[in-house]
Amino acid sequence: MFFKRFTVVLMVVLLAALTVNARQIDVSRMTEDQIVAYAKRIHEKALTLDTHVDIPGGSYATPARDPGSEDYRAKCTLPKMEKGGLDGVFLAVFVGQGALDEEGYRNAYESAMGKFDAVHRLTGFMYPERCELAVTPDEVERIAKTGKRVIMIGIENGYPIGMDLSNVEWFYKLGTRYITLSHSGHSQICDSSGPREPLHNGMSEFGKQVVAEMNRLGIMADVSHIAEKSYWDLIEITKAPIIASHSGCRALTDVGRNLTDDQLRALAKNGGVIQIVALADYLRKVTPGRDEAIEALNAEFNLPAGRAARRALQELTEEKLAEYNAKMEEINEKYPEIPTDVKVYVDHIDHAVEVTGINHVGIGTDFDGGGGVPGFNDHSEALNVTVELVRRGYSEEDIIKIWGGNLLRVWREVEKVAAELQKGDKN
Repeated sequence: MFFKRFTVVLMVVLLAALTVNARQIDVSRMTEDQIVAYAKRIHEKALTLDTHVDIPGGSYATPARDPGSEDYRAKCTLPKMEKGGLDGVFLAVFVGQGALDEEGYRNAYESAMGKFDAVHRLTGFMYPERCELAVTPDEVERIAKTGKRVIMIGIENGYPIGMDLSNVEWFYKLGTRYITLSHSGHSQICDSSGPREPLHNGMSEFGKQVVAEMNRLGIMADVSHIAEKSYWDLIEITKAPIIASHSGCRALTDVGRNLTDDQLRALAKNGGVIQIVALADYLRKVTPGRDEAIEALNAEFNLPAGRAARRALQELTEEKLAEYNAKMEEINEKYPEIPTDVKVYVDHIDHAVEVTGINHVGIGTDFDGGGGVPGFNDHSEALNVTVELVRRGYSEEDIIKIWGGNLLRVWREVEKVAAELQKGDKN
């Protein structure tokens, strides 16, 4: 009995000694069990939100793809959210980029509507007792307090808007609270970070009208996937804070979809937030010389650069493929691949915090769209992120901001800007 009381007292003393100042917690005297116990307490207290999860389409939220089932093999399901203490997710109404013409816009709109229907089917008909759609930060907090999972909607790629500005308000009425302005190809709104050659040289004139309408309605503008010139155009014209719903830091992983330090500093000045993506290709650390060696090998076999090389390998003869694989083994031995795991994921959080400050960083996994790393491979493992943050000295206040507080602050500011703009329209 004495030992139990002593342990409890010791834990209380340790917790009381933890300062709330950013990155100043001393965990050096805590055991691993104590770190995990402390992390669990913070995780339960925090409002934990993920700003980007993909859904498969019109078949989502049906018996064939049932997000409430233990058997549904997705990284984001209601059981996994419940197990991992993940309170809420933005489900992405994603539409891939197609032709910028009337037929393309019509097909994109129909695809988007199928996904809107699926999200509303999930919350309104399949599992209203387990989850609920939220369209304001206040609703997010209210629903989370009931124990239900919070479902929110973002559009990934503004392509379904077509050239009809009224669709922005229509999508808002359906529950959309952020729009990623492009995807991997150039949209009618702006240039993407994907293609090398620009189409609009940043934001299009129509895209600027879309952003103004998003500001007026209270829809967050999302910069994940957009070209750097598009980013700077947006920073110049937006009247509200912006978000990157699922991006990493280019200083750590040099890919075009990640944000540079200059972009991160501008994001902080704008009042926005970067939600760190959990997709390995945008987090990985590279052994010096590895990428160059692989690029030279692909060129030797007349393969395209980048990820397209993987598909092109299937066209090689068995003899050529064996030769390629043998040379790839030599590269792996000389330039070993560095594993990407939850620690590398939190490295990107660390870097973003160092550049922007603690008030501008959050979490947006891209689960079921390619996201997932060892240790944080689905929502059942969300606690592991909190544990790693505690290990690195983040305070309870810091962690609460990262897991959802910063995103809700931005969302509320976007709402405030919209209310002011609408008030001005009436005067």
